[in-house]
Amino acid sequence: MHELGIATSALDAALAQARDVGAVRVLRIELRVGELSGVDPEALHFALETILPGTAAEGAVLAITPVPALAYCANCRSNFAPKDGWIFECPTCGQTSTAITQGRELDLVRLALN
Repeated sequence: MHELGIATSALDAALAQARDVGAVRVLRIELRVGELSGVDPEALHFALETILPGTAAEGAVLAITPVPALAYCANCRSNFAPKDGWIFECPTCGQTSTAITQGRELDLVRLALN
């Protein structure tokens, strides 16, 4: 479960940020997880809940926002979501696209500190 390693990195970053600004507690951790990132948001949430106790982030609210996959069709000049089986074929013109515009995110986007 690589989510544990990702959770550890996110927690380390949150705690480092808290130390850098003189905060003693991390009250909230917000993450964005792309559909194509290879990370299971539920497993990541579980991993974070497992490692928070005993840290300055113990009891922190965890918010994980899933980011859907989107691709860009150069022919239609529009973004579209993949269909069955992650096939990035434009629903308007049928052209296949490899221009992924969204869905690979794995970001620590916001912290609430005290």
